[in-house]
Amino acid sequence: MERAVLNVMSRIGLHRKLYERNEEAVKQHLIGEIMTALGWDWNNPEEVRPEERTEDGRADYALLLNGEIVAFLEAKNLSVNVIKRDEPLRQLARYCFSRGVRYGILTNGAKWVVVKAFAEGTSLRDRVLFTVDLEEEPLERVLVKLSLLSKDRIGKLERLATLLNAFEIAYKSLLNEGFGEEVLLNYLRARGKPSIVPVDKLSGVEVPKAVYVHENGWRPLPLGDRSLKGALLAVLDYLEGRSSGEKREEVRKAKKLLSRMELPPEKVVLLLREIEKDEGIKIGVEV
Repeated sequence: MERAVLNVMSRIGLHRKLYERNEEAVKQHLIGEIMTALGWDWNNPEEVRPEERTEDGRADYALLLNGEIVAFLEAKNLSVNVIKRDEPLRQLARYCFSRGVRYGILTNGAKWVVVKAFAEGTSLRDRVLFTVDLEEEPLERVLVKLSLLSKDRIGKLERLATLLNAFEIAYKSLLNEGFGEEVLLNYLRARGKPSIVPVDKLSGVEVPKAVYVHENGWRPLPLGDRSLKGALLAVLDYLEGRSSGEKREEVRKAKKLLSRMELPPEKVVLLLREIEKDEGIKIGVEV
């Protein structure tokens, strides 16, 4: 899919004047390549039927699944701004309404508008599910949105478009509330329970994501430096916080000394095992 989009953008850059005046070239060189990459057999009339008759004229293409038309696709030349112009969209909606086709796709090859053809009590603009602009939007966004028009996904088009829109709104709202982009992306990437390795299973080559002690379940500790030495210091912070008097002072001195030392990972693992044994606690590292 990415290759098809890049090819189309390259052709537009090289032959813009041709596509601005020649709708047929847009259909063959631009739209056809993208729809083929989306899984549609562009030359198979059982999937893509050109010049489909309706009561209001002929739609450029009908997209079919299992013999049923799922969408009409209307093409314009590149000089027509299909995102801003209302009349081409109204024309497409009339085609859809006359045949009871749920979705319409309007494109000039670079800009794409996807609309739900009818819904009681709504305006046409209210029913635009999403737009795509190959020349103005990042490639990553273009690829995700166009993928909703794939043969595999178009049957779930409205639901997926709604979910994607809700995702964008939630993401922007969280950014406005002060959450960082990296924090949010890491949150989304995190799946399932943490992979906690007990210290007696550590080899010394691990790079910790987090360190835990077991207190009625695994409890995460603040980890300043993502290294085994950082995990050791985090455990000593924990022991210092739960100790008092002379014991607390001993832990503080040990932490201060070890923080200044160059400790090989194997030595750190041995120290963590000794702490487990001496303190009667369980320590684990998420890797």
